[in-house]
Amino acid sequence: MRRRHWMNGLSALAVMTAVPAMALAALAPSAVLAQTAATDPVVYQQPPAPIAQILDTLPSAAPSLSPDRDTLALFDRSNLAPIAELAEPMLRLGGYRINPRNTGPANSRVSWLTGLSLKGLDGAEAEAVALPEGARFTAPSWSPDGNGIALLMDEPEGLALWVVDVESREARRLTAPVINAASGTGVDWLPDSSGLLVRAIPEGRGEAPDVTRPPSGPIVEESMGRAAPVRTYQDLLSSPGDEALFEHYFTSQLMLVPLDGAPKRIGQPGVILDASLSPDGRFILQTVAKRPFSYVVPARLFPANVVVTDLNGRPVHRVADLPLRDNVPTPFDAVPTGPRSVQWRADADATLVWVEALDGGDPANEVAARDRVLMLDAPFNGQPTTLIDLPERYAGIQWGREDVALVNTRWFNTRHEMRFVVDPSNPGEGRKLIDRNYQDRYNDPGFPVTEPNGQGRSLIRFSADGTDIIMAGAGATREGEYPFVASMDLATGERTELWRSAPGEYETVVGFLDAGGTRLVTRRETLTEPANIQLRDLSDGSRTALTAFPDPAPQLAGVTRQLITYERADGVQLSGTLYLPAGYDKDRDGPLPMLMWAYPAEFTDAAVAGQVVDTANRFVRPGGSSHLFLLTQGYAILDNPSMPIIGVDGAEPNDTYIEQLSASASAAIDAVVEMGVADRDRIAVGGHSYGAFMTANLLAHTDLFRTGIARSGAYNRTLTPFGFQAEQRTYWQATDTYTEMSPFTYADQVNEPILLIHGEADDNSGTFPVQSERFYAALKGHGATVRYVVLPLEAHGYRARESVGHTLWEMTRWLDQYVKSAGPRD
Repeated sequence: MRRRHWMNGLSALAVMTAVPAMALAALAPSAVLAQTAATDPVVYQQPPAPIAQILDTLPSAAPSLSPDRDTLALFDRSNLAPIAELAEPMLRLGGYRINPRNTGPANSRVSWLTGLSLKGLDGAEAEAVALPEGARFTAPSWSPDGNGIALLMDEPEGLALWVVDVESREARRLTAPVINAASGTGVDWLPDSSGLLVRAIPEGRGEAPDVTRPPSGPIVEESMGRAAPVRTYQDLLSSPGDEALFEHYFTSQLMLVPLDGAPKRIGQPGVILDASLSPDGRFILQTVAKRPFSYVVPARLFPANVVVTDLNGRPVHRVADLPLRDNVPTPFDAVPTGPRSVQWRADADATLVWVEALDGGDPANEVAARDRVLMLDAPFNGQPTTLIDLPERYAGIQWGREDVALVNTRWFNTRHEMRFVVDPSNPGEGRKLIDRNYQDRYNDPGFPVTEPNGQGRSLIRFSADGTDIIMAGAGATREGEYPFVASMDLATGERTELWRSAPGEYETVVGFLDAGGTRLVTRRETLTEPANIQLRDLSDGSRTALTAFPDPAPQLAGVTRQLITYERADGVQLSGTLYLPAGYDKDRDGPLPMLMWAYPAEFTDAAVAGQVVDTANRFVRPGGSSHLFLLTQGYAILDNPSMPIIGVDGAEPNDTYIEQLSASASAAIDAVVEMGVADRDRIAVGGHSYGAFMTANLLAHTDLFRTGIARSGAYNRTLTPFGFQAEQRTYWQATDTYTEMSPFTYADQVNEPILLIHGEADDNSGTFPVQSERFYAALKGHGATVRYVVLPLEAHGYRARESVGHTLWEMTRWLDQYVKSAGPRD
């Protein structure tokens, strides 16, 4: 029988009295919170030193190499946003979150850049580009010739298009604040770099519709016998007022903006969700949503016309007239019927490429081929040509040259992938080059290295004789990830390694500087050295530093880190990264209080699930609301201990989720206790999102931990009845599994203290704030020791400085009370 532990003799009433102080009752998300609202005002708290100081350190600049490989751009990044920034108005429409002030993404979804410096690769010092005082911008993009950088500048009235001239290091404004970035950046360079195609706010748009008037009637939805199961989506339209706002803000008009000359508006306004120029710059591929809009799926599944127009906006070809796609089966390998993934072929002037399902989009249908890839050349008046039929779902294509492209497939149900070499000049068939389990990290061959051509399109890099493609991969081994570059023979699939990151270093290729592939720009880090950009010459082994970013958190330089391995009771190999505080000595200091922070993962192969990859060559510093900050407070951290949920021989992994999860947690505890670094009676478990779900389940079904921290999780799987995480079955197909996996079902068994934290505006599919709200109510109703913290304005990940600081304060305070200060168990 499981024991009930009471902390310091506190009654449930006394504990609950303290809870609402952080529930921020001013939001009043439910009656549950209102009933226990605190009378004193609540303010954000600061985490203890040195956490606050680290949070306020500016991040390193983000580097970007020009397409012509002559210039390195260094973008200054903003720090954590003030809560006032997140408090700007936000609309949630059709699966998007936008800022109505600038018709761009909501502040919770954009990381603003604040400055720009340009540095030549000849060793010259970086030169700052003069920008307006207080500038903040987003979506920088290089021109195809590398002579310009476009960016969207945030101005009081909206987003304006600016361009930086690389040679002069000067920036200038090309448009008024009229860019419509509601459904994306809305900016595409012309292939000759003479200007840009943008989505603009229509002239005379006027004020937004008034949706504050009383409704004229009820909202009615109906389904007259047509099956339309849908997964759980956030931020959907829900009323005629939402429909009006969606149409107002997402309607845009294409506009050509030359670098020298007046902008020219193209065609008629429409709800343009996507627009892209053909590689030769003669045509525009557009996806234009149309009514009737839906309240059950996001805008990308609304009815839509996929059309090609000329540069005057005249229709040239209709690719598809797509219906509302609200009846896609729920398994992950299911897709809509009709054309999808419509794109331009990157290595041709104007060739359309798209995919159509051959199995009705339903993986339950047994067919020889699942998907067909089709092509159609300009002027688009012929019949489409089949490039290849695929036995699994289409998963992307890399274009190389007239006779070589690589088509990728994936099948989620088996975690399987294939890659086929195709000859676009002789279409119809392909040759299988790679066939593997895509979760197998040790045997990952990497992906083709791609480079921009003169039109700004990414193409595969070939060997000098053209017989091989150049591949780059993570290089996972037992000893660590050591990125590599290799050549792969197109005829045999055999790989020849050309270069690999040196022992003790983690180095990735940013770009090649010469045809022979001997001069590279790389990004290099080690255990003690932060990531920086450098020039590497493979012919003589020389290296030249291009950046010198310092350690952003030297307070953590003395922290030790090691990979530990251990075995689950059923023989599955497990691992985790053990962090110990700076200055800790096991013999002198004895076992420490510990936090285990994890995230379960599903597998179909036990051997793959047990793969171990060390991190001894990586430079690790915490950021945001990372649990690793607890190292500064005297805690040991077991980071990402393996929690594999394995289904073998066709069995569904989640049917034994609780048993496997509990066994993995027990093995992890045994490992750290046997090492002498952790006190079995002072171990906490925590996680974010699916890790929060894991945390609640471990507290409900085991007595392994003293407490838990669950952030932004889901706890009642009946609220996501058409699938969740890696679960493809519906609630009605696997009722027992849904019930048994839901910690809400077992709220009466949670007898350890639990801290719940959730963003009030969570935008992640399935983790609606109501999940934490109702779980809190269930725990409270059974007398549990629980604290529920609602972070105003925050989405699934926390962005505001105040929210991040307060989250870390809550976590530290909670662990100090229920772990660090805890005595032996009864």
